[in-house]
Amino acid sequence: MSEAVDRTDRLRGPGRALVFDSGVGGLTVAREISAARPSLGVDYAADTGFFPYGDKSDNALRGRLPEVSHALFEVARPDVFVIACNTASTLALDEVRAALPCPVVGTVPAIKPAATLTRTGTIGLLATPGTIRRAYTAELIAEFAADKRVILTGSLDLVRLAEAAARGEALPDSDFSRAQAPMFGAEGGDEIDMVVLACTHFPLVRDRLERTAPRPVTYIDSGAAIARQTLRVLDGLDRLSDRTDSPKGFMTSGDAPEPGFRDILARFAFGEVEVVGVG
Repeated sequence: MSEAVDRTDRLRGPGRALVFDSGVGGLTVAREISAARPSLGVDYAADTGFFPYGDKSDNALRGRLPEVSHALFEVARPDVFVIACNTASTLALDEVRAALPCPVVGTVPAIKPAATLTRTGTIGLLATPGTIRRAYTAELIAEFAADKRVILTGSLDLVRLAEAAARGEALPDSDFSRAQAPMFGAEGGDEIDMVVLACTHFPLVRDRLERTAPRPVTYIDSGAAIARQTLRVLDGLDRLSDRTDSPKGFMTSGDAPEPGFRDILARFAFGEVEVVGVG
């Protein structure tokens, strides 16, 4: 009995997760996963060569995502691959799962908890235009918030603002007020009490959004839920990596990362950056 236990222990190292997004937004998810299990090795990958995903066609993304995911897997060899991107998850989660030999965890907009917590019955949903138009998003609303009013607002400007803020650029509050104004200005917008941040970039600027909202509202994202699901998947595996090297950020554009991107990775405790060519 003890020998069997010992063999199992040898198969279960601390484990590795690779968190993937088009830019730096997924760092908010990587932070949640690391906080939930500090012993877990967490690598990060940003497909900056195809950023932003929100303005790409569905066909282009379906062609790109399995390819880039497989290239990253070959370098990082994670136990679980986390797509920390609502746009990619709502469009090509099945395609990525088919391309990889490891479990894949996707990102789901936090519509269900928002529907549970709202008191007014009116929810705002901030996302990229791609996530807004996905059938998957409509299905989530139909399943979990059919009796609620959901005001959907797609904004690529807010994605760019989040990236700029993460690089340390000084941005006026008016930029953030303007980016979310269409949501609050829509019919019924004055009754919003919960806002779903359905893009992983947006939690990077949650404080700016809170400060520039026309009144106090609650902003909610799915980072903690993704972390919990990632750990559930890892705990169900028979074998986990025993790699102990430090986390790395993997660029995929084939270009050297900008100094500002390296600074962002450093602030999230990521060190070495490796370029991974795709296509």
